[in-house]
Amino acid sequence: MTNKGVFDLKGYLTDKKAIVDKALHTYFPQPEGPASDVIRAMRYSLFAGGKRLRPILCMGGSEAVGGSGTDVLPVACSLELIHTYSLIHDDLPVMDDDDLRRGKPTNHKVFGEAVAMLAGDGLLTEAFHLITAEELSDHIPPRAILKVVRMIARAAGYGGMVGGQVVDIQWEGKTADFPVVEYIHTHKTGAMITASVTSGAMLAGGDKSQLQAITSYGEKIGLAFQIADDILDIVGDSEAMGKTAGADEQKGKMTYPSVLGLEKSKKMQSELVNSAVDSLKEFDRGAEPLRQIAQYVIERKK
Repeated sequence: MTNKGVFDLKGYLTDKKAIVDKALHTYFPQPEGPASDVIRAMRYSLFAGGKRLRPILCMGGSEAVGGSGTDVLPVACSLELIHTYSLIHDDLPVMDDDDLRRGKPTNHKVFGEAVAMLAGDGLLTEAFHLITAEELSDHIPPRAILKVVRMIARAAGYGGMVGGQVVDIQWEGKTADFPVVEYIHTHKTGAMITASVTSGAMLAGGDKSQLQAITSYGEKIGLAFQIADDILDIVGDSEAMGKTAGADEQKGKMTYPSVLGLEKSKKMQSELVNSAVDSLKEFDRGAEPLRQIAQYVIERKK
């Protein structure tokens, strides 16, 4: 908040990102021993930049129901590990075959395909090691942690991100189909964003009504976020994004603009954000970060 009572989203995102980055450095090992190469590869992508949106949403979900963002840090950081693993695997030649990620050479370009693949595997498994850290169970009921583990596992697996990725690959170059692109977006991206914000609220003891509202918010901004990515691929700047613009069209990817056109996609994106904010009407100012992040999702340039 500023002195005038206007919420400072930029300051909030900067502060939370710094907290997450510090925690990740604390949690994650320095490269040493026989496994040093894969640890180095894991750290390369984990600390290559990024908005830390998923961890911040987890912390914001906790704050919205009266909890503390720092109390859920292990889970918040685990979400970033899962996200980073997915990016490493997405960039592999057998998947999207990308050369750049966040303005830097992709993991397999630096460490080779085998180590890159294993670095992704290592990040995914380390995420669940982190979720079950003792420091979390010291102040959060184990039953709540178990529910969060199951929810995140589902969102990351074939029922969420992995399933969406498979369908995305299978439909490359095929005729655009709205139900399919909706499935891809809600699973490949939306599921983990929803799990991020809902897990924070769940760990902080949110009641049934609050969790339903937070989940609705997450589903809507998750879809809006991916539509924003689709739009940026068309109108964005490669240097600002840190990756090549126009790649989706070149690869024949299923996107909202390819199905609905650019203007209708922008309209749907705006409607989703408004609906997401409306989902939070029962919350007080503790949910203001989430309200502002919803708008940020479609205003970002990368």
